[in-house]
Amino acid sequence: MFNRFKDRLKGFKEAVSTKIKEKSDIEEDKTLETPETPEVPLAQEKLATEAAQPAKENNSTGEAKSRLSFASKAKSLIFEQEVILDEKDLEDPLWELEMALLESDVALPVAEQIVSTVKDELVGKKKKIRADTGEIVEEVLRSALLEVLSENNFDIDEYIVAADKPVNIVFVGVNGTGKTTTISKVANYLKDQGYSVVLAAGDTFRAGAIEQIETHANNLGIKLVKHKSGGDPAAVIFDAMEYARAHHKDVVLADTAGRLHTNVNLMDQMKKIVRVSKPDLLIFVDEAIAGNDAVERARLFNETVSIDGTVLTKTDADAKGGAAISIAQITGKPVLFLGVGQDYPDLVKFEPEWLVDRLLG
Repeated sequence: MFNRFKDRLKGFKEAVSTKIKEKSDIEEDKTLETPETPEVPLAQEKLATEAAQPAKENNSTGEAKSRLSFASKAKSLIFEQEVILDEKDLEDPLWELEMALLESDVALPVAEQIVSTVKDELVGKKKKIRADTGEIVEEVLRSALLEVLSENNFDIDEYIVAADKPVNIVFVGVNGTGKTTTISKVANYLKDQGYSVVLAAGDTFRAGAIEQIETHANNLGIKLVKHKSGGDPAAVIFDAMEYARAHHKDVVLADTAGRLHTNVNLMDQMKKIVRVSKPDLLIFVDEAIAGNDAVERARLFNETVSIDGTVLTKTDADAKGGAAISIAQITGKPVLFLGVGQDYPDLVKFEPEWLVDRLLG
């Protein structure tokens, strides 16, 4: 997961660590540098040597301890020194970082924000010299990534606990991105949280879509509300909500037809579904491996119907990771879950720390 991105971030850490090490070596040399001993007339030197001889013999142990103490203090001073990086030191590494972010499908505004934050944290700031200079860079990178990923964070568990029941959650997105499978994973997740769930077969457009979600419903032991193929999706979701109210169910998860933003008829249908069914949460689903395409599609869907969050599928196959970083920033709406496999439990609730841990290896 995110292997290519991890390699590029590692290259940036190594480049900055080298700069820090170079400057720390200079500071170390200055610390250990001692002034030259001034010349003393030979006779005075001899008298001083003779006078000091008895004391030297009697206090050899004390001098040894003194030398050890001096060495310890010198070493301590080295590691307590601070190094200051200037903009010139970081010009090349920061350029490499921006290229690494862009090549990993991080959207340009997000990449610029991360680079700016890293630059502000490193340039002109005092950094203590440590045995592992990579720690300094990793802390700065971690902070910059967490700042971006945490801006639109949203806890769906807390929302469902507080919301009036049944909670109406409608899923939209591009066809072929794993939307129906994601709905079944979310259903399994909510069941594990102790909620009762109803599925609504709102994709009445695609051949085989109703049969697909019905298979998932049977596997999970969940009620499915469906109409005939070609029926009105809004009517299916309405009936599912009525069933949930009558049977005191907690959550309705509604499937809809996959659609491209260029399909005017299906986009108009999606507007109607949202207008009629009035979902509590409208969730956009796309593939992490689509990179900037997923980010752009999320932006266009959000402009059309105002999504409340995103689920990214196939994150386990994503070598870049850019979509997971960018999509919340571009849409202003949170990432809720990441799909990390094919089975029902292979769904991870989005946590910024979880993602950053994997990006930084």
